Amino acid sequence: MPSLHSALAAALVVTAHASALYVLAHDVEPVAPSVSVPLVVSLVDAAELEPVQPKVTPPPSKPVAKPKPQPKPKHSPPPVARAPEPTPAPEPPPPEPEPAVQEPTPPTTVAKAMPPAEPTAAPPQVIPPRFDAAYLNNPVPKYPSLSRRLGEEGVVMLRVYVAPDGTAREVQVRTSSGSPRLDRSAAEAVERWKFVPAREGDRPVGAWVLVPVRFSLSDRG
Repeated sequence: MPSLHSALAAALVVTAHASALYVLAHDVEPVAPSVSVPLVVSLVDAAELEPVQPKVTPPPSKPVAKPKPQPKPKHSPPPVARAPEPTPAPEPPPPEPEPAVQEPTPPTTVAKAMPPAEPTAAPPQVIPPRFDAAYLNNPVPKYPSLSRRLGEEGVVMLRVYVAPDGTAREVQVRTSSGSPRLDRSAAEAVERWKFVPAREGDRPVGAWVLVPVRFSLSDRG
């Protein structure tokens, strides 16, 4: 085919020119061929040649942006339907007050003035018994001889109940002298004494009286 032959010839010419330019540019001495080789050009049918497909370089793939994770929607609990609040029943009207029943007023009693009480007479004063009258001639208690030798002395306080007739019905030692002999001697003597009985108004009465009896070594007896 004429187009294929023309293409091959043009390719050979271009190759020859390119070799010459390379030698001139690099100062390469041409090597003389020792043997001249005849150039044989074989014509190949274009139908036998497989078409050379150009190598297509795929364009660089663009980085795929990862989708951002979408926040999961929060599921809010479904609204709970509230039961309607019961309407309070209207309060019944207050009962009408009953008419007050007026109680009959009791009759007023007038207190009669009481006559003043008569003053009561004060009880007559009680005069206590007496034992110091000179006309009674009461004997002095005997001083025990043993108490004198031992040097015992002191005062005995006797509590005496005097009957309405003036006799000593009961004698008690209220305060001791410190010596049983002196206490006993004083009590035995007072039991025989005579007393002026107590008097309540104009009449004699029984009453208690205190009688002191003193024992002293300086007294003679």
